[in-house]
Amino acid sequence: MALPGGYMGRILRVDLTRGTIGHDDLDEGTIRRWVGGTGLGVHYLTQLCPAGTAWDAPENPVVIASGPMAGTKVSGTGLVSAVFKGPMTGQAGATQANGYMGVFLRQNGYDGMIVTGRADGLVYLYVHDGVAELRDAEDYRGVDTWTLEDRMRAAHGTNERGMSVFSIGPAGEKMVRFAALVGDRGHVMAHNGIGAVLGAKNLKAIAVARGKTPIPIRDPAKVNSLIEPYFVAASENRTSSLFQWGTGGGVSGAAVGGWLPIHNYQTGVFPEHEQINGQYIRTKFKIKNNPCWACRMGCCKLVEVTEGPYSGFKGEEPEYEGIASFGPQVGVTEAGAVVMLANEVDAHGYDINEAGWVVGFAIEAYQRGLISRESLGGLELRWGDAEAIRALLRKIALREDFGDVLAEGAKRAAEFIGGEALAMAVYTLKGNTPRSHDHRGRWAEMFDTCLSNTSTIEATFGGIQTQRIGLPPQRNRFDPHEVAALAAQFNGWHQFDDCLGICRFCNTHADLALQVLNAITGWEMTLDEAMTIGRRIVNQLRVFGFQHGLDPSLERPSARYGSTPIDGPNAGIGIGSHWEAMVRTYREGMGWRPEDGRPTEATLREVGLGHLVGTF
Repeated sequence: MALPGGYMGRILRVDLTRGTIGHDDLDEGTIRRWVGGTGLGVHYLTQLCPAGTAWDAPENPVVIASGPMAGTKVSGTGLVSAVFKGPMTGQAGATQANGYMGVFLRQNGYDGMIVTGRADGLVYLYVHDGVAELRDAEDYRGVDTWTLEDRMRAAHGTNERGMSVFSIGPAGEKMVRFAALVGDRGHVMAHNGIGAVLGAKNLKAIAVARGKTPIPIRDPAKVNSLIEPYFVAASENRTSSLFQWGTGGGVSGAAVGGWLPIHNYQTGVFPEHEQINGQYIRTKFKIKNNPCWACRMGCCKLVEVTEGPYSGFKGEEPEYEGIASFGPQVGVTEAGAVVMLANEVDAHGYDINEAGWVVGFAIEAYQRGLISRESLGGLELRWGDAEAIRALLRKIALREDFGDVLAEGAKRAAEFIGGEALAMAVYTLKGNTPRSHDHRGRWAEMFDTCLSNTSTIEATFGGIQTQRIGLPPQRNRFDPHEVAALAAQFNGWHQFDDCLGICRFCNTHADLALQVLNAITGWEMTLDEAMTIGRRIVNQLRVFGFQHGLDPSLERPSARYGSTPIDGPNAGIGIGSHWEAMVRTYREGMGWRPEDGRPTEATLREVGLGHLVGTF
């Protein structure tokens, strides 16, 4: 049977233990049920990762897949999603990055890849001309992600647009728990330690050469007619600020609104925000475009610092999370230093969010006498000391001195120290950390981060943007019932969204998204079906969580994460007293048992997962 448009029809299979490479053929039933990206990742993860599989076991699969929109002329269609069992939570991780890997994989005839096993020595995967091979990577051992890109492209005689290269960096080799997979000049798959999982497999990098196989489209004329209105809808949704200032343009808005993380949540006041925001960086420094596949949104740039102590430094322009993590969170107020530190994080191969929480925690703990100078090998930590922070990042990447403890992440480092440290670190009790926001001013994302099944946000993205699927917008970010009820009502859309192969910034209008999808595939998918697919993914992950030891009592924030702000725009407004009622409201809205969050039989059957009844 012919596949729908938008699919290459094959998933690459890589067994590192045996050193073998093959592929699975995709059938239309699997495609329509899981679509692509995160959906396919969840499908294969739950097949290949039985209960009891350790995150660092060879059997733990890493599934990297794109979706039917990827590689088309539609703006921002370079997205790829990775799904695996991760070290931060012991649960599933789902993380995305844009760039070129997903597109180039499809141009080589693959909708994605499944990586299992553990190589005897360090290797990299090279995909080219429709085939894949494993090559020795010992010459790249210890090499940072940016240098590796340059060296690997040079070795293969190509340039940045001729090959997509993602690698794990020194942090991944040392299995730092929050290590990331970084490539294509600053694109990062980060959450729940995918870099550590690949480090445990001895897979240093994935290099995918640009291919020649065209993406099949059922109705090209219809797709072409939708490209402009689709982009215009996304542009209007972001009020053009994303194009003009990038995501860093939101730093000052976060400071004014009270969701900028400052000194590890010790304060909500950061008067220096205009010295480091996206507006400052783009007007003071040299900026060069670094677009993702077919993208017209323009949020990704390269930067050269032109003033201050780091004048001449070149790298990727930090996005909001990089600025927030290595600006206010660690007390840095000089824009060039923020640029340098954010790029250090990418070069080592970290999740920049967790790195910010770990460093901020370490500085506060040092100031309180809980970490000694001797344990840090003579390093002194101070708020705003960029060179000390830079040195600490290196120690963590190499697991040197107390960096070995910090490499375990904020939660485990706090537990190692014990006592008052447990009241200082920002994390969920499951072990993951939030994106780089002060969620005490953004309850929806705190709530989502704690209850999510992906080890990062699941239902939210810049709040609960229900208008994306035609629902009324959230009215009050501090209304506990509204936050919980809307999260349940909306959850599923973003998981479907991550199946398509398109960036969320470019996919803001569900009706247009489905029109484009249907024109590519030849389907007649409705919003109801899309939401069912998204909720199928959510519930499949929920069952996976319970099968892998999920304790629902840990779905809550740490003491500092869930604390009430003492100053700033949201002083005195706390979520703590509402938590239990919110959890109950959300679980009921999701069709889960209110006492423990287990999906009911009726819910599983409703989303096509009846075969899971009685399995957890």
